[in-house]
Amino acid sequence: MPAGLVDRMVAAVAVEDLSREYALLTLVEASDLAAVRSANDTATLQFSDGTTTVLLHVSEDESGSHRVDGWVDAAALAIRLEHKGAELSAEADSGRFAFEGVAAGVVRLRIVAQGEDGDLREFQTPQFEI
Repeated sequence: MPAGLVDRMVAAVAVEDLSREYALLTLVEASDLAAVRSANDTATLQFSDGTTTVLLHVSEDESGSHRVDGWVDAAALAIRLEHKGAELSAEADSGRFAFEGVAAGVVRLRIVAQGEDGDLREFQTPQFEI
């Protein structure tokens, strides 16, 4: 075994986990991100890990629940929104997806995407509050 192989492998695994867990969060536009409270309040968020980029638009509907519209630039095979211990699922149509009737709280988006090489990879956002 080459000298330093174990250390290089540990570092490679740690970097892969960090890039997945700490996806870049860019707040594009928000009136009050902590809680969307009225029909006029919206938030637009962009997440990227350097390979996959997701744009989310969060708005409150007439009933007080939230709608999360999203766009992903990867071939998404599964899209899930984790919320209060449950998962909501959506399908991407040309990269576009939506979740309706989401109550206020902390959420996390998870996407299983297929790369150009055919390999599957998981993309997840940090937790954020709607």
